[in-house]
Amino acid sequence: MRIEAVGGDITTQQVDVVVNAANSALLGGGGVDGAIHAAAGPTLLAECRELRRTSLPHGLPAGDAVATGAGELPARWVVHTVGPDRRAGQTDPDLLASCFTRSLDVAAGLGAASVAFPAVSAGVYGWDVGEVARIAVAAVRAWSAAHDDAPVTLVRFVLFGDAALDAFRTALASA
Repeated sequence: MRIEAVGGDITTQQVDVVVNAANSALLGGGGVDGAIHAAAGPTLLAECRELRRTSLPHGLPAGDAVATGAGELPARWVVHTVGPDRRAGQTDPDLLASCFTRSLDVAAGLGAASVAFPAVSAGVYGWDVGEVARIAVAAVRAWSAAHDDAPVTLVRFVLFGDAALDAFRTALASA
């Protein structure tokens, strides 16, 4: 599997899956979540509302992932994952790693070959972007090693801002 880090807008990525750093309500929010919902259009919100009405009445728990269509995004699907909120005391790095591995599980189950991730839990959820980068890269590498027959051949971390991009490039450069 190829793993890369690029700067840019995750909503413009032409990949099979765009991962959304969602909140547990799945109904849109700020940051990446708000940008994805805005770019995807109303069908994404309608699918999320249906998930809440049916299979996820209490919302999506931190560390888990679920898929919807991608609406008007150039991707085929959106995989929503809820990162741990450090400000609320959710400081377990395994819970953060689970966001990346569960998202890859869901993407592979869809038959996706390419997945774009944001820096889940960095920013408003209070995790240091360097720590997020180290955990994310390690989780993706471990998942790849354990799933060599999976359809996912590309993971692209799409970062907004130089600090996040530098942190992910540094994490990728370490063995």
